[in-house]
Amino acid sequence: MTREPSAGSTLRPVAAPWLSVIVPTLNEERGIAATLARVAAAADVEIIVVDGGSEDGTVAAVRPWAARVLQTERGRAVQMNAGAGAATGEVLLFLHADTLLPEGYERNVRAALLDPAVVGGRFDIRLDAAGLAYACLGRLISLRSRLSGVATGDQAIFVRRAVFERLGGYPSLALMEDVALSRALKRAGRVVALRATVLTSARRWRRHGFVRTVLLMWALRCAFLLGIPPAYLRVLYPDHRDGARSSPT
Repeated sequence: MTREPSAGSTLRPVAAPWLSVIVPTLNEERGIAATLARVAAAADVEIIVVDGGSEDGTVAAVRPWAARVLQTERGRAVQMNAGAGAATGEVLLFLHADTLLPEGYERNVRAALLDPAVVGGRFDIRLDAAGLAYACLGRLISLRSRLSGVATGDQAIFVRRAVFERLGGYPSLALMEDVALSRALKRAGRVVALRATVLTSARRWRRHGFVRTVLLMWALRCAFLLGIPPAYLRVLYPDHRDGARSSPT
């Protein structure tokens, strides 16, 4: 059973977790508590935060909520693999620090995995910005993912631990590690596209411009699928200097 953290708490006890939620962070002090509070609303869920060298109060902010707080070098693939290695749950869910899971998320994941043929899955997505353009973008991202069977990290990818280990975890890529894992999952078995939606930050589109960002993100995905190495694409990615999201949505 979960509990609210106390001021002096540094460990959130979990009895026999079946699900481990792994959250890579980098300078996410402002919103990380809301993200983790939603995760912690579920019972028997282990929270593992892996920080990539935050220079703000992120690490202090996550300690009351997390069962483990790890620190590694910067990079989503490195951070998420480290979290998976420390996790004890039979199912792993990888959550971006600026993304809110839907209420009852754990029930959705558990129900999806009742089918032994299912190796993992992801959620639909909404953006936290008002306006028709953002609403349409969220629906288009979800539809594209549903049709292609490929998800991005914004969609809270979850996977059976045994399958994740068999696939070797996230590949060590400078960009698109989540897309690469998602494509590998497709080859490993059935991947479900949950209708429940996560709410993710639209800060990237606000910061760099809506149309410009949409076009660039799709161009980067196409270039990756055509075989251009992520190391070259990384310099074109608008947030590569501050270590924000590591793959285009």
